[in-house]
Amino acid sequence: MGAAGQGLSTDEVQSIREALAAGRKPKVVFTASAGQIAGQVGQVVELTDPAVSDEFVVVRFGRDELPFSPADVAVAPRGAGRKAAEPQPEPQEQVEAAPAEPEFVLDRVPQQRREEPKVETVEAKPAARRPVKAVKPKGPAGLTVTLAYADGEWTVAAQQGSKSLAKPYVVKPAEALRMVALVDVPGVHEAVEQIMAAERAEAEQQAEKLRAELAEIEARLAELREAR
Repeated sequence: MGAAGQGLSTDEVQSIREALAAGRKPKVVFTASAGQIAGQVGQVVELTDPAVSDEFVVVRFGRDELPFSPADVAVAPRGAGRKAAEPQPEPQEQVEAAPAEPEFVLDRVPQQRREEPKVETVEAKPAARRPVKAVKPKGPAGLTVTLAYADGEWTVAAQQGSKSLAKPYVVKPAEALRMVALVDVPGVHEAVEQIMAAERAEAEQQAEKLRAELAEIEARLAELREAR
C-alpha cells in the first residue's frame, strides 16, 4: 500500500467532520510527511480546533490515538485496509471477524504467522508509535493604535484583534506631535508639520478677524458712552 501524494484538502476535512458528526470514523492513509508510517491506514476519531494547533486530525493507529496535520494524511481509497477473502476453518473466521487491532495491522502479518498472538505483532512495530507533540498556546491578538487627522481634529483609537479597546477620541495637537515624534519616518514628520502650519495660519486669520471685530465693538461702545 503506497503513501498518498498529498494531504487532505479543505473540502475533505469538511467531509470528515460531517462523517464524524454522523457517527462514522473515516479511514485515512498516512502520506510521506508522516514519516515511517507512510502508507499505513488509520481511522479519524476526532477533529480538534485548528486554531489551537495545526495537528488537529486525531487518528486511531494501532492502540494509539495521535494528532496529525492535514498534510500527514489523505483519504484512504476504497477497500484500503481490507484483507482478501481466503478460505479458513470456521473457528478461525470467527476469531478474525472481530480483530482486536485495526485491519491495517493484519495486512502486514505474513500468512504463516497469522496464528501468533496479536500482542507480538504490535511489539514488532515500535516505529509506528509517534509521540504526541505539545500544543503551543495561542498568542494574544495583535494590538493596533491609530492616530488620525480629519476635519481639523486629531483622534486616537485602539483595537486588539476584532475587539475595539478605545473608540476614536480627540487629542490636542501637542499630544499628536509627541506621538508622531516616536515614529522615525521623515515623510510622516513633514506631513504633520504641513498640517500644523495650515492650522496655525487659519487660527491666526480667525484671531485677526476677531480682533478687528472687537475693535469695532469697543469703538461703538466708546461712542455710546460719550453720548450720555
